[in-house]
Amino acid sequence: MKKNFFLVFILFCSTIVFAQDQLIVQSSDKGLYINHKVAPKENFYSIGRQYNISPKDIEAFNGLDMNKGLSVGQTLKIPLNAGNFSQGIAKGQPIYYVVQPREGLYRVSQKNNNVLMADLRKWNKLSNDKVEPGQKLIVGYFLVSKEADNIAQRPEPKQPETRQPAEEKKEPVVTKQETVTFKEEPKKQEPEKRVDPPTNRQVGNVTFGEGNGGYFKSQFDLQIKSQPVKADQTASAGIFKTSSGWQDAKYYALIDNVEPGTIVRIINPTNNKAIYAKVLGEMSGIRQNQGYDVRISNAAASALDVSDTDKFIVRVNY
Repeated sequence: MKKNFFLVFILFCSTIVFAQDQLIVQSSDKGLYINHKVAPKENFYSIGRQYNISPKDIEAFNGLDMNKGLSVGQTLKIPLNAGNFSQGIAKGQPIYYVVQPREGLYRVSQKNNNVLMADLRKWNKLSNDKVEPGQKLIVGYFLVSKEADNIAQRPEPKQPETRQPAEEKKEPVVTKQETVTFKEEPKKQEPEKRVDPPTNRQVGNVTFGEGNGGYFKSQFDLQIKSQPVKADQTASAGIFKTSSGWQDAKYYALIDNVEPGTIVRIINPTNNKAIYAKVLGEMSGIRQNQGYDVRISNAAASALDVSDTDKFIVRVNY
């Protein structure tokens, strides 16, 4: 009876902790993490149980020595890994990311393990890719599994901190320990069934494919009615991979100093083919983007018949 009461008490306390505070994701060169403020009587083992992670992982991630114990009020970085964090299953406690200035949905995805933008839209009920600074977006879920309950029943080794007396006196419960790995499934960039473009047609000196250059053509037409084209530049371009565009002709681009959601016309000067792409966000601050002025989705590059997948020249106007 006492054992059952103690287990219910631990689960109740864990629920209270997560219900009171939203979990906000942070990042470092070691990976994603959330912060935890050490409370009285807590130690590496009790905190490890709370977050379903090995105490050794907490020790290594924070560069600490478990033998020296913890201080009340100390802030610990709790690493998020396949055992306690999922970006493929919408189940568990939501973990939020706070949008920074000049960030679009694509940049949010890049900063959070390249979580699929389709999942970000679904989890946050977004109708488009425009987000505001300070907005909190769900980027994954904290996992609490039955295996965490089994961990909670293990006896603690001796620690320099004050331990929970009831737990020390408890006999270890023999349970069949299963290792469950929640993989951040990269959700394959499906080589989806690709639709071969139909015969192109000529308008002036620019060739357009199906839908006159893609899904966003009509939005571009409305856009230039309210604000005439003000920029026409030649740019060094690269490609980023996405599953969008192969069947629905929705093309996307990353460009600095252009408001996310703007529709731009992109022309391949070698054959005068053109498509219309929605700007997802900026490129600055990402090392892989150095030397490029614009990146376009792989479906957009295919529609333009781009032969060089590393770097190529395009004309951009909006």
